[in-house]
Amino acid sequence: MIESERASGIFLSILGFGTGNLKDGRMEQLADKGNGNYNYIDNIREARKVLVNQMGGTLVTIAKDVKVQVEFNPGRVKAYRLVGYENRLLAKEDFNLDRKDAGELGLGHSVTALYEVVLADAAFTPADVDPLKYQRQGPRPEAREIAELLTVKCRYKEPAGDQSRLLTRTLPDAGCRLADPSVNLRFAAAVAEYGMLLSGSEFSADGSYDQVLTLALGALGDDAGGYRREFVEQVRVAQALSRSVAER
Repeated sequence: MIESERASGIFLSILGFGTGNLKDGRMEQLADKGNGNYNYIDNIREARKVLVNQMGGTLVTIAKDVKVQVEFNPGRVKAYRLVGYENRLLAKEDFNLDRKDAGELGLGHSVTALYEVVLADAAFTPADVDPLKYQRQGPRPEAREIAELLTVKCRYKEPAGDQSRLLTRTLPDAGCRLADPSVNLRFAAAVAEYGMLLSGSEFSADGSYDQVLTLALGALGDDAGGYRREFVEQVRVAQALSRSVAER
């Protein structure tokens, strides 16, 4: 029913309330089918954030079926891994397929995708894969000389449109250090590491709550709504609970 209604321009956003019975997957599924957003309201601060500060983004969709495709330059990057978004992955063939449903962006919203990368000159051996029989593999000879780290492509449709538009940008290899990225990117990295620690990810390696706090506290920025400081308090609670469990 939701899919049929969205064809007429009616989008559906989902808000969950209460405690103890959070069906996050169900809310996400309904919102996806309805070209909308979903949020869980568990306190007055979250209610103010979603229903007041970000209400425009919740109600006004500015782009639908948004897809992002990233190609790394194999002359600069030996291996890479997308952090999260496991349930959002599309087959590469679906990128140019306009009838394939994807995500929506609301007014003022932004999306961050983080990649863990291994540079080409790093002492790292990727998993062994049998060579292809019928086609060549490996980077083009000139790839190493191209001063680009990656190319990112984005496809999106106007809210009332059915044909996608394509945006393409390249990222030069500037050799940035961890301290160089923007405040927003450093804070996003802290959130990603926190998520891996909570989920017990095999990729968390030497990650720790102390490291998350150091990253987050160094990237609070203006924090107009206090959301970043709220995240810091949440990390401290998780750290205390983790220590309590470890001591038992």
